[in-house]
Amino acid sequence: MKNCLFLLLFFYTAACQGQNDSLAPSSPFPKENVDLQPNFKKRKWLIGGLTAAGYGGSFAFLSAAWYKDYPRTSFQTFNDAGEWLQVDKVGHAWTAYQTSRFTTNMWRWAGVEDNKALLYGTGSSLLYMLSIEYLDGHSSEWGWSWGDVGADFFGAALYAGQELGWKEQKISFKFSAHYKNYEGTDLKRRADNLYGSTFQGRLLKDYNAQTYWLSANVKSFFTKTDLPAWLNIAFGYGAEGMFGGYENIAHSKTDGSVTFERRDIKRYRQWYLAPDVDLTKIKTRSKLLKSVFSAFNILKFPSPALEFSNGKFKLKALAF
Repeated sequence: MKNCLFLLLFFYTAACQGQNDSLAPSSPFPKENVDLQPNFKKRKWLIGGLTAAGYGGSFAFLSAAWYKDYPRTSFQTFNDAGEWLQVDKVGHAWTAYQTSRFTTNMWRWAGVEDNKALLYGTGSSLLYMLSIEYLDGHSSEWGWSWGDVGADFFGAALYAGQELGWKEQKISFKFSAHYKNYEGTDLKRRADNLYGSTFQGRLLKDYNAQTYWLSANVKSFFTKTDLPAWLNIAFGYGAEGMFGGYENIAHSKTDGSVTFERRDIKRYRQWYLAPDVDLTKIKTRSKLLKSVFSAFNILKFPSPALEFSNGKFKLKALAF
């Protein structure tokens, strides 16, 4: 994932939301005389400056660091819609959803009216994501991907649509991953080359070990139920057996010879149904806990699940 700014937004927004417990969640800021309040003025300048510095700085960093080993080209497009069984595309959508959520909440913390905060948040999120695509479009290794762009817009629209229609996130977009050990020297070497050998690198890059979830809050849809407000039902998607974008084969960039070949390993999709917890629905008076719950609600924690893959259903004690 090249979206390194996301981690900054993750922790900073948690701090912002923890300080905002005195304001109502559904309409977190007073609609009148907001501009006359010095505290909100300072917050607006702070958020504006952090947004500009973070987005501009990360854009410059990626341009100099991530792409420096690849020749620059004139703007080009390429079609990668079929790569990685679309797990990478779902990852783009998740990142756009979460950055939209976090930046919108930062502007709300700064006292910006709801709809304007939503516009600033989703707009800046898409600007950042499309900036990365622009850099890809001028790199010989990649290109502007309409598949990535479509996924970015889907993620931002999923967040914005719920805010406009429901004034809440009845369906959360979540992520889970685990460190996957590969058996066999050739698979370990290939995984290290593709995904890196560090724990954190594997969690972010190993598409075989990632699952993305749409987690629906039951009580938000069925208000008269006696079920707890924090109970969610999550629908997950992942894939297995991937050691290349389209197939499990790799060639040398110098002479074209085969350096890895495991087409005997089946590539397949995985679908999950599992219980989940909406951490933001857990009642607490602690500002610290509210911050922690809001920040970590991006994650789907391990739980029993029903998996459908290879044409069969099976129960898993824990799905990551």
